[in-house]
Amino acid sequence: MIRIGIILGSTRPGRLGKAVAEWVADRASIRSDATFEALDIADFNLPLLDEPLPPSLGRYSQDHTKAWSEAVNGFDGYIFVTGEYNHSIPAALKNAIDYLYREWNNKAAGFVSYGSAGGTRAVEHLRAVAGELQMADVRAQVALPLTTEFENYRVFHPSPAAEKNLQTLFEQVVAWAGALQALRP
Repeated sequence: MIRIGIILGSTRPGRLGKAVAEWVADRASIRSDATFEALDIADFNLPLLDEPLPPSLGRYSQDHTKAWSEAVNGFDGYIFVTGEYNHSIPAALKNAIDYLYREWNNKAAGFVSYGSAGGTRAVEHLRAVAGELQMADVRAQVALPLTTEFENYRVFHPSPAAEKNLQTLFEQVVAWAGALQALRP
């Protein structure tokens, strides 16, 4: 069975991403084509990258890195839930991604984003990072503008269009995750 990790990429207190990630996980739970598991990077307490060697060597010295590696490694693909901070990726998410290398290789990546412009600029940056890490990012994206998907900019209420886009995202991530299995040892 294909395994997809839903990675919540913000650690900010009062973050909107928690409700978005719960929505993604809830909708994923009814699917039978893959298993989905939520990973909240806040649970890993990753300091700014503190490994002495490049992650591409895979020789981790810190317990938090080893725990993060173990959590991420078993998936065939990922759905990143990210806000947009100053037209880019939340620092905590970029830091968590930078800790690892081979764990991301030859796996599918999809994006659910939120922000004033739906988080699209953060996803543009994430797509470039995913490419460098040999992840295959899918075309479908769920972009959630604060003005239309959040009541008073705080309470998440996904629209029918967002619900439909999420299903398309699931289909593409699962399909690519399966196709890429042949490239992984």
